[in-house]
Amino acid sequence: MDSKQLDIATGNAEVVYDLTEECVRFLEDVDAEDGLLHVWVPHATAGLAILETGAGSDDDLLAALRDLLPADNRWRHRHGSHGHGRDHVLPALIPPYATIPVLGGVLTLGTWQSVCLVDTNRDNPLRRVRLSLLRG
Repeated sequence: MDSKQLDIATGNAEVVYDLTEECVRFLEDVDAEDGLLHVWVPHATAGLAILETGAGSDDDLLAALRDLLPADNRWRHRHGSHGHGRDHVLPALIPPYATIPVLGGVLTLGTWQSVCLVDTNRDNPLRRVRLSLLRG
């Protein structure tokens, strides 16, 4: 198994951060052939999604999360910024992992699919992402 940690600066705003190019570079660096790329976010307030970016879907996802998980006082988990408890519920809806098949060294994503870090936690501006290639 080959593995690499990425440090991603997400800043202090909600973000959908496209990791696809970092994933492609990792596969090139380890001379990947066939296998599974496992992407893991070891944080209690972030997740990973496979979705289209750049055409508004990333903003739509953040808007939907704001509707589903409002940043208000309803949350029992109350440390951090106002409404931060919602960030701890996020990984139940957007899991902290994704696994993508790799064939011939290439991610088998669909035409419009990207691997994205979803981070609504404005209190944590730096995220770790672990990429692991399980060779076939």
